[in-house]
Amino acid sequence: MADPNAATQTQLRNIQSKTGKSIAELHAALAASGLARHGDRRSWLMEHFKLGYGDANAVVTVQGPTYAAVLAGLGADSPSAANVEGDPLAAIYTGAKAQLRPLHAAVMEAIDRLGPYEQAPKKTYVSLRRKKQFAMVGPATKEQVEIGLNARDLSPHPRLKAMPPGGMCQYTLRLGQVAEIDADLKAWIKAAYDAAG
Repeated sequence: MADPNAATQTQLRNIQSKTGKSIAELHAALAASGLARHGDRRSWLMEHFKLGYGDANAVVTVQGPTYAAVLAGLGADSPSAANVEGDPLAAIYTGAKAQLRPLHAAVMEAIDRLGPYEQAPKKTYVSLRRKKQFAMVGPATKEQVEIGLNARDLSPHPRLKAMPPGGMCQYTLRLGQVAEIDADLKAWIKAAYDAAG
């Protein structure tokens, strides 16, 4: 009997060749699109990467821990494999929270633009550090990612929740969609990043 994982891996390799992008890069692009519905995401891939219906559908479908073996089988040199094997995010974003992984990736993409920093994965979140921790990112609920910020004296804002003194972060906020990674959020993260340098 034919191995269905092998057939899917062949299809994914062909998609990578057609687009010049790894499956992980396509997943990140989907996350940045802000689209949530499967059909909308499929259509977006068809339009932006000129994929056929079946290929676009495969890219949208093969996400999360369920498909870790398929993605890992793309080979050790594939960025997609690096994102599933030994990746603590696979343990953090499991079950109902797995759908938040693209949102986490979009947050991290915005943070990456600030400059160098270290990621220290914990059991339920990822600590982001320079000389000291400047932020924490992880799932808060099955529908929201929480960001903790170490920044003093941020201007009051309805999205920011001030935390009691002595905690791991001075502020937290939650987001449920990519559109919430806006200028305000980027400014708050930059303030925390600068303060930790």
